[in-house]
Amino acid sequence: MSVPYASTRVVPDRREITRVGPMLGPAFVAAIAYVDPGNIATNLTAGATLGYSLVWVVVTASLVAILVQFQAAKLGMATGLSLSQLCRLRFTRWGNRMLWLQAELVVLATDLAEFVGAAIGLQLLFGMPVALSALVTAVVSLALLELRRKGRTHPFELMSAAALLLVGAGIGYDILATGHQDAAGLAAGLVPHLGGQSALLLAMGIVGATVMPHAVYLHSAIVQGRGLTAAAARRQPALVRRILRLDCSLALGVATVVNVSMIALGAGLGAATAGGWTGDLIAAHSELATLAGGAAALAFAVALLSSGVSSAGIGTLAGDIVMQGFLGRRIPAYLRRLVTMTPAVAALLSGASLTGMLVLSQVVISFGVPVVLFLLMSFCSDRALMGPLVNARLTTWVAAAAAGVVALLACGLPIVMLF
Repeated sequence: MSVPYASTRVVPDRREITRVGPMLGPAFVAAIAYVDPGNIATNLTAGATLGYSLVWVVVTASLVAILVQFQAAKLGMATGLSLSQLCRLRFTRWGNRMLWLQAELVVLATDLAEFVGAAIGLQLLFGMPVALSALVTAVVSLALLELRRKGRTHPFELMSAAALLLVGAGIGYDILATGHQDAAGLAAGLVPHLGGQSALLLAMGIVGATVMPHAVYLHSAIVQGRGLTAAAARRQPALVRRILRLDCSLALGVATVVNVSMIALGAGLGAATAGGWTGDLIAAHSELATLAGGAAALAFAVALLSSGVSSAGIGTLAGDIVMQGFLGRRIPAYLRRLVTMTPAVAALLSGASLTGMLVLSQVVISFGVPVVLFLLMSFCSDRALMGPLVNARLTTWVAAAAAGVVALLACGLPIVMLF
């Protein structure tokens, strides 16, 4: 089925340039997915067990993520449709249902990571029981979404940016408080190398935790309705590219610094404990309290809670976009939150290792990475669909190569971990 789009004829219009300002902000919402509790667990473990040796993986995966999110935003602007809506128009009914089921599975796994992270944060801060912490997380995440539902887009984006900075501030404070940093080791970590199966496993985990499928669906949707129609975007392709590139670079650049800081904190805390701490999040809180005092432990708990609660709200929004796009239906946000939190609460009440559940969630999420990257690259290279915002041939080749490597690592992660 063909997808309607505006004329590709270029008509300069200075009046439209003043409406491009509101395009800044959506990338900060998507960037929350890149500092969720799954990232914290994976990066701290990598730092504690392997020092700075996987910094290059974080930086490389983050560069790929910037490219991926730029493509997602450009797709939404060029077509006026989200990635999931385009799939509904292009594919058969059963094909869409299969795509929707795998996307919902990714959202559920994402919710698991977010609820676990928030539960740990509330437990560390207030000694809150697991079931109550899950309920609090659900209520707060719905309150955040209420801002966007009532059309208060900018406050929602500002709160997302604030949450991103709060996570970074907490991790940064703990780095300074813990010490035991090695600048030479950090620089050496920028050189690509792997040392053994454990390094390969953690590298795969970092890639899987960095390129998040639900963030792609989300970004392609929230970039729309910002004072610039698809027709207007097609009349100013160079300007649209510059604005989207700036938005993605700023937001995901901050997320990259935060993720590298997580590895640095893991390395410093591992060195301070002489290898006695290996990445467990609850143990990290107690180690920080012992080594650097209560303020450091508090900063860590607040960062983890902020990560979990904010990403839980983003997960609910992404789930709504996925269902509405693939199926043309939506359910009330509170009902979706109730449904998606049930597996997470059940997992929390099972008594299993919380850090282990975070790692397992990344395995499940990794299955959705190849699917969303293939869909995104296919649509963005279609000139009939994208018009003047179509990918340049070089961009398509670079994006396809990056997507292939990420997809290979993402597919290899569950195989290595489970077998």
